[in-house]
Amino acid sequence: MPDRDYSALTRAVAAGEVKAFRRWARTSGWITTARPPVSALQMIVLVLIGAFFLVIMSTVVSFMGLLLPHDLGTVVAILTPVALLALVTAAAVTGWRAWTGSAATWEKRLRLRELAAARDCSYGGHVPAPPYPGMIFDIGTDRRSYDSVRALSGRALDVANYRYTVRRDRSSTVHRWGYLALKLDRRLPHMVLDATSNNLLFGSNLPRRFGKGSVLSLEGDFDRYFTLYCPPEYGRDALYVFTPDLMALLIDESSAFDVEIVDDWMFVYSTEPFDLLQPAVWQRLERIVDTVGSKTLSQTERYADERVPDPRLNVVAPQGRRIHRGLAPGALVMSLIVIGGVTAFHALRLWG
Repeated sequence: MPDRDYSALTRAVAAGEVKAFRRWARTSGWITTARPPVSALQMIVLVLIGAFFLVIMSTVVSFMGLLLPHDLGTVVAILTPVALLALVTAAAVTGWRAWTGSAATWEKRLRLRELAAARDCSYGGHVPAPPYPGMIFDIGTDRRSYDSVRALSGRALDVANYRYTVRRDRSSTVHRWGYLALKLDRRLPHMVLDATSNNLLFGSNLPRRFGKGSVLSLEGDFDRYFTLYCPPEYGRDALYVFTPDLMALLIDESSAFDVEIVDDWMFVYSTEPFDLLQPAVWQRLERIVDTVGSKTLSQTERYADERVPDPRLNVVAPQGRRIHRGLAPGALVMSLIVIGGVTAFHALRLWG
């Protein structure tokens, strides 16, 4: 993304320009990549449910009006259906805007599409199930990137936001991330840098947990900023990648983000979606690519896994491709409670 012109994000945009862009998107078919995850069937069902309750309530209120004094009953019988109709109409309009996007959403799409075009990139309003190997991309359902600005030429680079839904019993939670994906030249062992600055009360914010045996301590004060995970047999390989100068760049530029190297990709994760209408956000991400990304590329361009028979092959041995997962804190606490309960039960039986 060599062009660092941010005028698309800051220039004045007229309302007519946004309407024309939205009209073009609908007639050209581009809207199919920009719709949020709300189906037309869901919209129709919601409107029909609202209309059904409108009829039922109107009937009930009309019957109640017969039981009230004449004047009051007439007022109630007239105003109640009108109020219910207004509520159903407001709900339908709100749902339609959620489906097609508000004026602000379309202005954002217009700006980001213009920014992408100036940088020889594509812009995707919504990209279903991006096929990346990173840890956030295979969790839950309704997985999709949105506001994705992806390089069309040169090295693969994608800056986007991402969401997925996790359903448990009768409830569901939507998780949102921002990410930067950079393609590397060589396949590398799986390595994760868990930033300490964005951890939660009970530990890591990452959606995956890794075992304590996968933690590798690095020199200096690097451990204050990141916890490094890698396959236990690949500690020396990790030291080959994370040299002191790369560690310094990571601390200076990326300490607010988690970083994952998996296969031949490097991902930088934000626990909050990126505000891609802000030039300062782009400047920071571009600085990460220029410093951390460039140094990672130069440091790994000659990497070869010595466990592979032919070092000329761009592959990693099976034991280095993924870090073994560990128990989440909640699962660990529950396991301790169960073990404690079983132990206490047997102790009481022996005592008795």
